[in-house]
Amino acid sequence: MRAESTAPGHRRMKTPTLAPTGLQAALCGLALLVFAAVAQAGSLPAYDLDLHNGELKPDELHVEAGERFKINLHNTGNTPVEFESRSLRKEKVMGPGVDSFVVIHPLKPGEYDFFDEFHLPDARGLVIAE
Repeated sequence: MRAESTAPGHRRMKTPTLAPTGLQAALCGLALLVFAAVAQAGSLPAYDLDLHNGELKPDELHVEAGERFKINLHNTGNTPVEFESRSLRKEKVMGPGVDSFVVIHPLKPGEYDFFDEFHLPDARGLVIAE
């Protein structure tokens, strides 16, 4: 810090400015984006999917075509699961008892498969966009 003169014989210390660095500004921006994404995901239409030791309930999810939505994933079993869908471009690995979610982009009308990769060939389902 350098001294700043105010009157003859008196000196006042200059207060340092706290300008944010580029990294600090980037981190603040990233935090705001994450907060906005989480808040927006909470307001989306949501569908529940239970994954239980190779069984998917329900095995069909009927959704509105052209609308973003969220699938709430609940691993109610005692083994790990992997929700996966190549057509939806989503993948999520979850341990026993874990809850999570995936946000799905607006879909064209049609059927989109999903499965629990750890419990194939039986654990398969469909998202049907209407």
